[in-house]
Amino acid sequence: MSRIGKSPISVPSGVEIKVEKGLVTVKGPKGELTQDIDPVITVEVDGDTVNVARHTELKPHKAKHGLYRSLIANMIQGVSEGFKTQQELVGVGYRANVQGQKLDLMVGYSHNIVFEIPAEIKVTAEAERGKNPIITLESHDKQLIGHVAAKIRSLRKPEPYKGKGIKFVGEQLRRKAGKSAAK
Repeated sequence: MSRIGKSPISVPSGVEIKVEKGLVTVKGPKGELTQDIDPVITVEVDGDTVNVARHTELKPHKAKHGLYRSLIANMIQGVSEGFKTQQELVGVGYRANVQGQKLDLMVGYSHNIVFEIPAEIKVTAEAERGKNPIITLESHDKQLIGHVAAKIRSLRKPEPYKGKGIKFVGEQLRRKAGKSAAK
């Protein structure tokens, strides 16, 4: 049996879970999320725990067992606590401004990049003097926040020589040595 899939998920107080016809709905103080479940997987709610089970030992069913358990656990964590991602703009003159749900980035191109942020995500940008600007994304949907963070990072990926670009806070970059000086 899947090690991840067989462990039960504890449900914190204030979170409500409904399972009907292959659709799991999780409501909490931060919002509401839904997820379609494959028919080979069954989800049972027992008071304050959720158990995910499968009926066969086929390899694709084993993979889905752990997948759906993780997705449901992330949904429960998202509606109760939420998720937060921080990105750092490394480079001279790199700046970020937020106007409503629009993120205006100046990341070394001849023009500004205006990035539309979905309504489910709260975005802030702070810049302290002498430090790199930091973009903070907060949401209850882990998949959506990861997707948006990856799209923002793809606008100017960190390059390996000087490390300039948009990177996650705490991300370790693989650095390369530059050209050796000729003798």
